[in-house]
Amino acid sequence: MLTSSEQLAAFLDIATEAALAAGVILQDYLGNLDEIEEKGHPGDLVTEADRKAEIEILKVLRRHVPGHRILTEESGQVGSLDSEFFWAIDPLDGTTNYAHQYPVSAVSIGLMIEGVPQVGVIYDPFRRELFRAAKGLGATRDRRPIRVSKTCELSKSLLTTGFAYDRRQTTDNNYAEFCYLTHLTQGVRRGGSAALDLAYVACGRFDGYWERGLSPWDMTAGIILLEEAGGKVTAYDGSPFQIDSGRILATNGHIHTSLSTELQRVPSLTIWADLGKFSKLG
Repeated sequence: MLTSSEQLAAFLDIATEAALAAGVILQDYLGNLDEIEEKGHPGDLVTEADRKAEIEILKVLRRHVPGHRILTEESGQVGSLDSEFFWAIDPLDGTTNYAHQYPVSAVSIGLMIEGVPQVGVIYDPFRRELFRAAKGLGATRDRRPIRVSKTCELSKSLLTTGFAYDRRQTTDNNYAEFCYLTHLTQGVRRGGSAALDLAYVACGRFDGYWERGLSPWDMTAGIILLEEAGGKVTAYDGSPFQIDSGRILATNGHIHTSLSTELQRVPSLTIWADLGKFSKLG
C-alpha cells in the first residue's frame, strides 16, 4: 500500500511522543533499580525500567493506532496480526549498560509497513539526543538534518559492532570479525546498543556497522534512519537485507563493498569452540 507523506509524518510524531515518554521513565530509574533479572542467556537482562518504559510506549500507541500490530521485546506481539502496520519496539536497547549505570542505551521505536521499515525514532535519554526519520522525509538529530560520513576507504574508517547474548555457546560469535577488522581500520568500537550504533552511522560518527543475533526491535528504527541519511543496508554478502536473518551490514555506502568483502574473508576463530578450556584456567 502507498502511505502518504502526511500519514508518515503523523506516525513519526506518534513514535516521538512514545519515545520521549519512555525516556522520562529511564531517566528516573537510572541508578535506582530494585529488580534486575536475567533472561535466556547470561547477560541478557531485563529491569523494571524496561517494563515500565514499554508500558508507557504501548499506552501511546494504543491511544493513537489501536488497530496496528506491535512487537515488543518484553511483551511479544500484541494487536492485530493481519495489520500491514507493524511496530517493532525496544523500550531499552542496552539494558546491560543501563543496569551498570553506563549511560549508553536508548529507546527504539520503528514502524514497518508491509514488511518495509518506514518510520523510526531512537531516543537517547541520557544525552537527550532524538533521532527521527520517515520514508522520503529525511533523517534528523534533534530536528536538524543528518547525513552519513564521507569516508571512502576502509583503512580510514571507524566501525562499530556488537556481540550476541549467545556468544558463549556458539562459535558464530563475531569475535573473529572484531579482531580482523580492528587491524584493517582506524578502530572498531562496541557500545552495547544496536539502535545507537545505527543512529551513529546515520549521523556520521561511525562509518560502518555489522552485527548478528539481532531482532526486529533492534534494527527497524535504525534502518530507516540510516537509509534516509544516505546510508546503505544489506546482508553481510551485499545481498538484499532480510530482517528475520538477525544479521545486518550498515554503512555510509562508500565503504560498503570493501567491508562486505572483508567480512567474508574473516578466518574462523576456532579456539572459541572449546569453551571448556577457559573454565579450567586459573
